[in-house]
Amino acid sequence: MARKTVNRKELRAQAEAAEARSKAAPKKEKAAKEPKPKKEAKAKAVKEPKAPKAPKAPKAAAPKAPRKKAAKETRLKAYWGVFNPSMKRLVLFDYADKKAAEKKASELTASSKSTHFIQLVKEAITE
Repeated sequence: MARKTVNRKELRAQAEAAEARSKAAPKKEKAAKEPKPKKEAKAKAVKEPKAPKAPKAPKAAAPKAPRKKAAKETRLKAYWGVFNPSMKRLVLFDYADKKAAEKKASELTASSKSTHFIQLVKEAITE
């Protein structure tokens, strides 16, 4: 469904006409009214609402958080781990000994009812 296009010129003309009417109307009313006694003027002055407050100044931007130091890169070493079905690591082999890890997994699978598998494990090097 297409929207109706807003004609800004017409809206501006309507706004200017409304301003002109509001400026002209109070002048006519003041001339037509009779002067009031001072007592009524004071009472009316007290009852009139106060002028709107000035807009508040914009809030200051929140202070920026200090930059965090870059995390120190930790060195990792790869291993082959032999796991049981509940993800418990049973044996750990060096990365170069993948054949030994596969052999151990097949032996454990043959000796028990559950299957065992190998998975790559990365651990941090402690110096």
